[in-house]
This record gives sequence, structure tokens and C-alpha cells, in this order.
Amino acid sequence: MNLRSSGTQPVRLEQDVVLARQTARKLATECGMRLIDQTKLVTAVSELARNTVVYGGGGDMDWQVLEDIGRVGLRLSFRDQGPGIPDVRLALTDGWTSGGGLGLGLTGARRLVDEFDLQTAPGEGTCVTITRWT
Repeated sequence: MNLRSSGTQPVRLEQDVVLARQTARKLATECGMRLIDQTKLVTAVSELARNTVVYGGGGDMDWQVLEDIGRVGLRLSFRDQGPGIPDVRLALTDGWTSGGGLGLGLTGARRLVDEFDLQTAPGEGTCVTITRWT
């Protein structure tokens, strides 16, 4: 797997969620993703960026454009130094929410991408990494 390009973008304020979405859409377009795949990715980015701001107290979105055996992908990681997720199994259950949302953020994002990885521990923050391939 080859890394074609990468970068980091702050996700600390509500308006950064919009910028994260715009960056993801631009990168997905440059990767040659179909419109439906762009939409799925941007929807997942919106959920994860919002979680980073609301629950993690803000953080960063790292992005990488990947190339692997004739396909191109976009990997995005959302990192924060927030309180972490005490019960990952519960957090990945449809309908469960620690706030006032619908409880579809993490589980919805997971269904919209090809690869999903969640690393978290109470008091140590959270890192959610997603990948969508063309």
C-alpha cells in the first residue's frame, strides 16, 4: 500500500465540522469516488467530526490518500483527548446515546465505510479511523 498524500485539519469548533466535510468531499472527488460513495463518506465524516467536537472537546482529523493494488482509498482519523468511551460495545449499539442524539453516529458511520477502527479508553481520548475505497 502506498501513501499518495496526507494532512491534518483541526476539528475544534462547530464550523470545523463543515470544513472537515468539505475536505473529505474534495479528497473523495480527487480519488475518483462515485457520487454515492462520496455522500456516504461525507455523512460518516460529519458524524465523527461532530462527535470529536461535542464529546471529545475538539481534536484533529488526519487524512491519507492511499493506493493499493489498482484501487485508491481515503483514510480519515478523528483524534481527541476527551474523556474516552467507557463502554465501546454499548456505544456501538444502534439507538444508544450518551447525549441527546439519535444514537446512530458511531454505528451509522461504521455502516457507511469499508473499514472502521475505534481506539479509546476512559481518560485517554478517542481515535476513530475510517477508510473508503474506490
